[in-house]
Amino acid sequence: MSDPLPQQIGKYPVIREIGRGATSVVYLGRDPFANREVAIKVLKNPPLQDTDFQRRFRKVFLNEAALVGKLFHPHILGIYDAVSDEHQNYIVMEYVDGKTLEDLCEPATLLSVSKVVEIVFKCSLALAFAQRHGVIHCDIKPANILISDDTNIKISDFGAAQYDGAQHTHLQGIGSPAYMSPEQVQDRGVTFHTDIYSLGVVMYQMLTGKLPFRASTKASLLYQVVHIPAVPPSTFRREISSDLDRVVLRCLEKDPEGRYATWADFSRELTHSYRNLEAPADSITDTEKFGTLRSLAFFKDFREQELWELLRITSWRKFLVDQMIIREGDSGESFYVITSGEAKVSKAGRLLNILRPGDCFGEMLYFSETNIRRSTTITSLSPLAVIEIKASDLSQASDPLQKEMNKSFLRILIDRLTWANNRLSAA
Repeated sequence: MSDPLPQQIGKYPVIREIGRGATSVVYLGRDPFANREVAIKVLKNPPLQDTDFQRRFRKVFLNEAALVGKLFHPHILGIYDAVSDEHQNYIVMEYVDGKTLEDLCEPATLLSVSKVVEIVFKCSLALAFAQRHGVIHCDIKPANILISDDTNIKISDFGAAQYDGAQHTHLQGIGSPAYMSPEQVQDRGVTFHTDIYSLGVVMYQMLTGKLPFRASTKASLLYQVVHIPAVPPSTFRREISSDLDRVVLRCLEKDPEGRYATWADFSRELTHSYRNLEAPADSITDTEKFGTLRSLAFFKDFREQELWELLRITSWRKFLVDQMIIREGDSGESFYVITSGEAKVSKAGRLLNILRPGDCFGEMLYFSETNIRRSTTITSLSPLAVIEIKASDLSQASDPLQKEMNKSFLRILIDRLTWANNRLSAA
């Protein structure tokens, strides 16, 4: 029988129960100070006689609670608050209205190969971010990855994590055997290679609907994890490319040193395998967009957080040769950054400049409080791809994103003034 719904937990009014497991209950609540919905995970009181159980899961709780406010990333579930005393133990987290990847690992519900690659790519960025902050997750599995809005993911449940300053090196008895690396099974030291292995298992399962190792007993399963090579995922799904096969199998190498040397190496090969997938000519995914932004000089100082935020407020557009993008004298609400191709800048029919990838145009309206008119005409000289950003959307963005955009605008302005002065000097 379920416990009665509490009206309030700490300072957080409770709305409803949203999940229940062996060790905890999760409620939807509201943070009255931040004015946002939150998820509140309350640790259950275990049976008094089960002291080992109590000790183990209290350690998991405290381990996750210690990460409050330490991992802010678009693809990591935010941990806002934690309380542990003689009366109650709970963690307050970001609320995601979605489901876990478990629902997408069955043969009948598999995503397209391209979407799986995109999801895994985002996971790799989040885990790389955690590693840079001294955190290894140690329990990556579909149940610990939340998904909403098609491919937007959040990695959750850092209860088994190893991190700088932790009071343990490895939490024994915690983890799911099917996703554990050989070094975890053998109780050897873990590194970020452990997370690469577990993410490889998740990728394998999302691609095929099967785990790489299956057995009727735990002992047999663990033996396979340590000793038996995985068969290529394309064995079960023919559309998987040989490049993607290689990426997955390298993640599942028994020796940690045989896996990717860095998360950047993994992400690079994953994106390479994606480029070799067949996709509609007019489609562009978040993975490709992120890679494009990161390659442009305009965004060279942006952190991952700002790039992902920027993606949410951009439109990606393509133009044929000799198409007018903006016209002198027209009003407008957007500015643009070129991602590929060339465009010319003209005024009263006179050529002023040539713009190339990484250059921006139309940005002056962002700095104006009135609806100013366009001062130049921009026309494509070749097939052209641009990012369009509405000034009103950017003005509502986070302070860090606006700060980076302003720095890039200033750098562009200085370059233009330098170029104009050089032309005047040469005249």
